[in-house]
Amino acid sequence: MKYRNSILSIGAAILLGVAALFAQGIHGHGGHGGFDFDHLLGFYSDYLDLSSAQQEQVKAIWAKEKPALEPLMQQMHQSHEAMRALESASTFDEAKTRAIATQNAQTMIEVQVQHARIKNEMMQVLTADQKTKLQQFEAKREAHMKGKMAPPPED
Repeated sequence: MKYRNSILSIGAAILLGVAALFAQGIHGHGGHGGFDFDHLLGFYSDYLDLSSAQQEQVKAIWAKEKPALEPLMQQMHQSHEAMRALESASTFDEAKTRAIATQNAQTMIEVQVQHARIKNEMMQVLTADQKTKLQQFEAKREAHMKGKMAPPPED
């Protein structure tokens, strides 16, 4: 049970970190370590050999969906800051901590739904060969990430 909780904690921390980076990019810091949509589009354009028309379709999808993500990223940022304040407070307030954690979980659900929607829309733009190439790339990346995440030591 400890192992499962540790993995869930690590997973939540990673997701929160990625969301924080993503939020920085949404709020105009994309070129400074945050999420940079243009850089990502350039990578996938080259890797998947996207046509100009496909690139424009992907940009249109992002432009349409970005406004729905912005408030979610802001909520995650605020939750993170509130949790940090509670962690360093002189006394522990479990009720407030649980309330923030619950709200953050709901926000993360909404982020995941948005991510799935955006990815689904973008997948519709790809050819069958491009989809296969992307799936292979994602499988390699996932295997690489699993290899980097060693299990925590047992107590």
